[in-house]
Amino acid sequence: MKQRNVFLRAWDYLKHYRSAVFLSLFYTVFAAVMNVLEPYVLGLIMTEITQNVTEMMQGVPGAGINYRFILIWLVIYFFRGLLWQTTTYGSNYYITEAVQGAMHDIRRDLNSKLNKLPVSYIDGHSFGDLLGRLTNDVESVSNALQQSVLQIINAILSIVLVIVMMLILNPLLGTIIFISMPISYFVAQAILKKSQPYFKRQAKILGEMNGYIQENFSGFNVIKLYGREDNAREDFQRITDDLEQTGFKASFISSLMVPFVSVVSHITYLLLAFFGGQMVMAGKLTIGNLQAFVQYVWQVNQPIQTITQLSGPLQSAKAALDRIFEVLDEEEEVSEVTQHLTKPLTGHVQFDNVSFAYNPEQPLIQNFNVEVQPGEMVAIVGPTGAGKTTMINLLMRFYDVTKGSIKVDGIDIRDLPRQEYRQQFGMVLQDAWLYEATINENLRFGNLDATDEEIVAAAKAANVDHFIRTLPGGYQMLMNQESSNISLGQKQLLTIARALLSNPKILILDEATSSVDTRLEQLIQKAMARLMKGRTSFVIAHRLSTIQEADRILVMKDGQIIEQGNHQSLLDQKGFYYELYQSQFAK
Repeated sequence: MKQRNVFLRAWDYLKHYRSAVFLSLFYTVFAAVMNVLEPYVLGLIMTEITQNVTEMMQGVPGAGINYRFILIWLVIYFFRGLLWQTTTYGSNYYITEAVQGAMHDIRRDLNSKLNKLPVSYIDGHSFGDLLGRLTNDVESVSNALQQSVLQIINAILSIVLVIVMMLILNPLLGTIIFISMPISYFVAQAILKKSQPYFKRQAKILGEMNGYIQENFSGFNVIKLYGREDNAREDFQRITDDLEQTGFKASFISSLMVPFVSVVSHITYLLLAFFGGQMVMAGKLTIGNLQAFVQYVWQVNQPIQTITQLSGPLQSAKAALDRIFEVLDEEEEVSEVTQHLTKPLTGHVQFDNVSFAYNPEQPLIQNFNVEVQPGEMVAIVGPTGAGKTTMINLLMRFYDVTKGSIKVDGIDIRDLPRQEYRQQFGMVLQDAWLYEATINENLRFGNLDATDEEIVAAAKAANVDHFIRTLPGGYQMLMNQESSNISLGQKQLLTIARALLSNPKILILDEATSSVDTRLEQLIQKAMARLMKGRTSFVIAHRLSTIQEADRILVMKDGQIIEQGNHQSLLDQKGFYYELYQSQFAK
């Protein structure tokens, strides 16, 4: 099925503000009519003055300047100018109202869409690329629609009205203008076709640059530490060089339209001047109408120039709309929901012959089987790339299994609504995430209905209440954007308190103590012990000291469970787990 033109799709957003759009168009039409009347009115005045002067020079009795006629038309000319200014202002006002409303709706839909996309889509795109679509691309469309569209509509109307006026005044001279229009159009189209791919690539490189800048500023200290400023500068230079070359080609090819179209316009002007001059001398055209024709030539030339000059912003807008609708057209997370949770989960989890691959040609997990009883603490260990995090991603339905099934309390998780299912989970990750808000609001993120008393109780259980009260503002202290105004360990304790507040049935703890000191690790472990009590828990850990009390330890390698048991039984086997333990604790 052929995809609709992106500008027609943009109308789907603008039509919600059709009243403002139609008012803007009405004023634009009125302004164009007032503008086209200017040469005609001036031509009448010029013809009258010329005839009066000629009669006076010829000595015609009673000849003189017809001031009454001239005054009437000057008044008409004044009110024409006043109406033109008023309608121009009105058209700009209403189109701004419509465009800004439409851009608000596009941003809203983009944000909503990103929240509905699978994790695999987010993993496959850089942060800067997605940010660019929400900011730069939407702004590019906003500028084009607000500043360019009205001017182009006005230009097209002016051209049509000028041709009509010229055909009325003199069909022969009007025909010359009429013939020149298609020539200008085909010249412009040929250049547009060449420049459009460069505008599209330019938008893509801008997204890459946004991602690069975000990545480097978030790791600024590391770049400084290892003295990689020169490398960062070279990488940035490579991106900007590419952007410079692509931007130059896009702008240069697009700018060729102005001189090429001007050549057509100037040839048209010369033809009009030649034939018009002959008609005046033959008495078939008044001097005022010739003067009007001269103005009309430039009134045609100026709109053509406007259309060609605005082709650049419009091409940028088309490329931006392509990228915006690429996101909006992405397939959302869908599932054929056949069941709903009628009661809270007990936490009985089964991986039944599960297979999965991020890339079909490189299977990661094959025929994976494990059963976890309610309230059991299961630790998952193994080398990097063994499939530990993938197993959790499958359990959370960030990705769906390729084969087999995962069941919770006997229900295939693919039969449950994702949001309803995920509400049964709590997560404490290695990268503790807090957002720019008060500590109180960050904790309440785990349960939006929680009272202040429940928040304090969760903080006490997570061993973080005392620390919070020592901060300026206590629970009302504002976290900064990077949450860098507290330590990593303190952030980790806050995420544990947040998980406690959500009262999950199944817990996932991913390297929650890997980046803290020993004393803080003990505090976190005590908080985690309270958090895990009575809940099914999956703990990913590299520090084997943190999982020795686990009910069961799964040792994974190459997507398979190669050993399982408790800490002591695995040591007695003297297998892979024994080697891992010895590498950490042997003297």
